[in-house]
Amino acid sequence: MSNIIRLVRNEMLKIWRKKRFFAVLLILLVLIPIFTYAQLRVTLDIREQMGTTDWRIQAQQQIQDYTNRMASPRIPEEWKKPLKVSVQKLNYHLQHDIDPSAPNAVTFTRSFLANATTLFLPLLVMVIASDLVSSERTSGTIKMLLTRPVKRWRVLLSKYLALGLYIGLIVIATTLLCYLISGIAFGYEGWRMPVLIGFDITNGSDIVLDHVRMIEHWQLLFYYIGLTWFSCLVTGVLALMVSVLVRSTAASMGIMLAALITGSLLLNMASSWESAKYLFMVNLSTHVYLTGGVPPVEGMSLPFSLLVLSIWAVIAFIISFFVFTRQDITN
Repeated sequence: MSNIIRLVRNEMLKIWRKKRFFAVLLILLVLIPIFTYAQLRVTLDIREQMGTTDWRIQAQQQIQDYTNRMASPRIPEEWKKPLKVSVQKLNYHLQHDIDPSAPNAVTFTRSFLANATTLFLPLLVMVIASDLVSSERTSGTIKMLLTRPVKRWRVLLSKYLALGLYIGLIVIATTLLCYLISGIAFGYEGWRMPVLIGFDITNGSDIVLDHVRMIEHWQLLFYYIGLTWFSCLVTGVLALMVSVLVRSTAASMGIMLAALITGSLLLNMASSWESAKYLFMVNLSTHVYLTGGVPPVEGMSLPFSLLVLSIWAVIAFIISFFVFTRQDITN
């Protein structure tokens, strides 16, 4: 155990010295204020158009707009499904007098995590994970590491553990920066605000309300943080596997970048391709199930997505250990 701890500490120091984590923080510090300002402008524009700050009037107007769009023959049936779901959810929130999108720092943070999990945060994780092995092979430092009396599987395990810790730091840093920065514009309240979860979607557009329950906003935010970490961890495991298989850091990053961008595109196109639900990229957005969002492919659920992601991670884990412990990677 002490050997593993020392190896993990060594791997974390190597990642720290590369200053990749500082680059991630800098990206967050630049982009989060931009997203905050954009959300603030949207909120102010809606209030100006509606002429009121009453969320009920805004929700009723949204329902009317969605209903009109669903009645249009020019809109494909697939596009009408999320509109129908939104109408049912808004009506349910109106009945229970719960604002689903009250502007505050907690709401912004939760929304940011949900939107960033499909592409933005996995890209930040990829920056750290994609060269953990390939860069050492390029520089030759892997030879020095493997000449020590330490089994190879311990070396690779320490890289996985260090990566998991840094992914946790990225998610925590993102959450804190979102809350602190957006709170300047929206205020820091909202922790005890009631939110509804447990909406089940059937037939692609019908909501089942049997399991809907009310929780406080801080609880939902912690669910989001946990799901975000898990999705990013799976991405990191896959990126590290690619780093083991590919000698070039650029090629490793290119492969993962192509996979993540493909997944982002498939989220808008996969509804008619049922087999797409088995791709890890399509299952990264696990938050959608908590608040009743329409899944990318009909029949998907939170347990299903977690299972698919776990299977991908286990397969990547096995492949990377098999290759790392058997292949002559010092050449």
